[in-house]
Amino acid sequence: MTEAHAHGAEDLCEAGLSLYAQALREGRVRAEDTEAAPCLLDFGLLQPDVGDLRWMQPVAPAFALHRLLRTVEDRIADERRLEERLAATFQPLMRANNWHTAAADTPTITALSGTEQINRAISQAMTDATREVLCIQPNTHYSDQRGETAQSVAFVRDQALLDRGGRIRTLYQHTQRQIPLVLARYERLSGDAEARTLDEITDRLILIDRAVAFIPADPDGTVALEIRHPTIVGYLATTFDRLWRLATPMYPEAVQRPTLNGITPRQRAIASLLIEGHTDAVIAQRLGLNIRTARVHIAKLAATLGSDSRAQLGYLIGQSGILDQEA
Repeated sequence: MTEAHAHGAEDLCEAGLSLYAQALREGRVRAEDTEAAPCLLDFGLLQPDVGDLRWMQPVAPAFALHRLLRTVEDRIADERRLEERLAATFQPLMRANNWHTAAADTPTITALSGTEQINRAISQAMTDATREVLCIQPNTHYSDQRGETAQSVAFVRDQALLDRGGRIRTLYQHTQRQIPLVLARYERLSGDAEARTLDEITDRLILIDRAVAFIPADPDGTVALEIRHPTIVGYLATTFDRLWRLATPMYPEAVQRPTLNGITPRQRAIASLLIEGHTDAVIAQRLGLNIRTARVHIAKLAATLGSDSRAQLGYLIGQSGILDQEA
């Protein structure tokens, strides 16, 4: 937040109040207009329009007030005055509310913009969790500072849930099984935590107490959706459960997938994608490999089946029956 907007939600600046009131009246404002009032994004009063990121939609004042007050309550006695000022600030805005914003108790899909807002929403949901967290983590990277920081924050959240008697189930790609930091993370956790792997998994998913889900809304992970619609959350939970049953245990007890007739499980996964006509680059991306490693596996598969060309390899895969074998 710029110095000119360094204020609390209880002291919304004139520019912020004006733009928020406009958004409530008109149903949305242009994203570029928020440059004059970045406080509206910091306090979660505006959110990106999922259908068109050039626009920002207002969050219902009653719902926004509810979320802000939950943070205030954690500050106990000396923050009670702040709670009263927040209520006084939002009361006229709630009177200005119209059909453009949903009621506070309506199941929602909320767009979260920026890493800080996304992490804050996940942390809040995790604080309220008592039962379980289900995660899908594709292509996890730990090499940069942002990745290490995210892992540290996630570890604290996860351990707190385990300490409350909850459980954690995480799905990775098979390529993550050999990453020392992945295994080290589970060895540090104390409680009911399990991990399994698949050759291919969906995009990132965090599902908390089967009540709220977080999924990415853009390729670089700077926009996410917070989903609290029971039907959608239930669908995501069912999808996770089915993938979990198909996955190979990695922690606490690793299970090695068998090699059948000289063909490794990784080679079977590659063979399946080869006969679908995918390029080496697509195969590498879907299986979480670098392209050089993917080509090494393809070459070994061709040598095992006695293939001299790509076209012949596809034919031999079909004739060999390796895709009909159970791993």
